[in-house]
Amino acid sequence: MTQELPIGVLFSTVGPYASLGREGFLGASLAIAEINASGTLPVRLSAVVRDPKGNTEAYAGLCRSMVEDGGARFIVGCTTSWSRKEVIPVLEKTGSQLWYPCPYEGFEGNDHVVYVGACPNQHVVPLLDYVLERFGANPMLVGSNYIWGWETNRIAREYVEARGGRVQGERFVALGDTDIGRIIEEVRLKRPDFVLNTLIGPSSAAFVEAYWELGQEERAFDPRHRPIISCNWTETEIAALGERAHGHLTIAPYFQSLDTPANARFLATVRRLAPGANHPSAFFAQAYAAVQMIARGVAATGSGDVGRVLEAAKSDTYEAPFGALGIHAETNHAILAPHIARAGDKGGFEVVATTATPIVPDPYLARSANSAERRGPAASVAAGGERGLPYLRVIK
Repeated sequence: MTQELPIGVLFSTVGPYASLGREGFLGASLAIAEINASGTLPVRLSAVVRDPKGNTEAYAGLCRSMVEDGGARFIVGCTTSWSRKEVIPVLEKTGSQLWYPCPYEGFEGNDHVVYVGACPNQHVVPLLDYVLERFGANPMLVGSNYIWGWETNRIAREYVEARGGRVQGERFVALGDTDIGRIIEEVRLKRPDFVLNTLIGPSSAAFVEAYWELGQEERAFDPRHRPIISCNWTETEIAALGERAHGHLTIAPYFQSLDTPANARFLATVRRLAPGANHPSAFFAQAYAAVQMIARGVAATGSGDVGRVLEAAKSDTYEAPFGALGIHAETNHAILAPHIARAGDKGGFEVVATTATPIVPDPYLARSANSAERRGPAASVAAGGERGLPYLRVIK
């Protein structure tokens, strides 16, 4: 018997982080369409869509509307941590569950949230391991003025200082602000070894474009010498920037360029059912995987109960576009194998390093930060999966 299941899809597709929100919306929508078309699971999904349009104050009310008016107990969405924190009280009060498909800054755990995106020991920690050994330990930190920028930069600052480095400056801009000339001038004067970019949306694009112009004037700012690094860039953003992003580095569990059978099947599905999605990213793939895991949990339990579905997901291993995906039983976070990639001159990413084994999530950095302080940069990269810090295999 086929079970009818409404799925909440809660993303902002306009506003200061619209490109990321659209990726999540398209990924979730693709999974719903594929599950319904294939008939391989005894579940039929219906999308309950709400668009907060970048207004953070709207998330809680729209989340409640999804549950109370649309009957959705499972919700996939919320791009920013700010918006995720807005809906958590609604989730707790209504007994519903958010599947959050985006990288985030960690230091959170909630029974009503499943964290499908990477947490700090799966993004900023291995990325810093990679760049500190290659470029130096004296970065500048630039971010959007909200929790993602604050907390990711804080982690980076503590990690750099534990390695004997020194942050050359830390600057923030309002969400959507593109007036970054003063920050570029500070970069030019201080000449950091690299820049950690935790900006999002138009702010990030404006910074990359201005940094490229700086590199045209002074070769010292060529990304081969002083790159920008990021934990949340997408293929869509890089394609729009073109050669101006060439050479800069990012990290994610998924890139469109991954040469695996699972990704080949996924991209074929994208072309068949979502032909307008030209540059699927980690945000896209993780939202897609979240819907798939919800549907698999409902099919396995024969129930729409959020607790039973979550327990089923924790005992399941789903072959996602980015590899085997499991949910860590203690933290509700995904177990992920991130890749470090370099932006190409015509858009897209080339993977330059990958983890040997998936990384168990450590959202509070209870293991990872201590190991960095004790052992130094070389040991943290070479130690396999010990203390949460994986080995990164450089791809020649």
